[in-house]
Amino acid sequence: MTRTGATLVGATAILMWAGLATLTRFAGAVPPLELTGFSFLIGGTLGAIVCLMRRGSPFLSLNNWRAWTVGVGGLFFYHVTYFAAMSLAPPMEVSLIAYLWPLLIVVLSALLPGERLKVHHVFGVVLGFAGAALVISKGNFGEIGQNLTLGHGLAFLCALIWGLYSVLSRKLAQVPTDAVAGFCLATGVLAFIAHAASEPTVWPDGTGQWLAILMLGVFPVGLAFFTWDFGVKRGDIMVLGAASYLSPMLSAITLVASGIASFSLSLALACILIMCGAVVAAKDMIFKKPI
Repeated sequence: MTRTGATLVGATAILMWAGLATLTRFAGAVPPLELTGFSFLIGGTLGAIVCLMRRGSPFLSLNNWRAWTVGVGGLFFYHVTYFAAMSLAPPMEVSLIAYLWPLLIVVLSALLPGERLKVHHVFGVVLGFAGAALVISKGNFGEIGQNLTLGHGLAFLCALIWGLYSVLSRKLAQVPTDAVAGFCLATGVLAFIAHAASEPTVWPDGTGQWLAILMLGVFPVGLAFFTWDFGVKRGDIMVLGAASYLSPMLSAITLVASGIASFSLSLALACILIMCGAVVAAKDMIFKKPI
């Protein structure tokens, strides 16, 4: 496959992730750990079937503890935190705050050895967090303290976890994409163990909620990880990084189109600020001159 084709494959993950908030809401009152377990066992099982259909795909024989730690840890903690946030705060607000992760990836990368935090990184952070503050305050900054909930705090934590996961994953470029199947299966098993120890079991109520969970596992919590990994390793990572800044807007459009959230000027402005913050912070990458 050409580099352009691999980039297009990776871009499909951004489209699938746009539906994460909507499908999570449609999944009903299933507890966070239980929902994580269902989703990842579905996604991991489908991935494992595809891997086993190909010759020489030892996705469970990966002998790299760092890869397992980063892969399972990132997937597990991000999604448990995300599903918990969605149950504690309005979905649009959680989605937009969680989508600070493209911005945080740039900032965290700038803190790595040999890199330097620059003025435009700081300005990007200011824009992004201004958007998050606008989301929480609903346009009235004087009420931000009254509107702030645990769900908002968990959404911020989501952004930080995925930012760290993405930066750490850069050092694991040699790990094959097939390994994602093993990461997903391990995440699902770990989630169900934690669920059994700490949560009541709430079965999905009706066909609609089961279908939402199935679609979660197949697309944003399944196929998306494989296509993103493939695109990042074989396509143009700079193009994919820039395209990921559209994620807040795509998620917002999906939530409004599905009737879960209502359009408002303050939410639209917040979405623009978060996107602009990520673009400004990534200025060096986006506008880098070819050598």
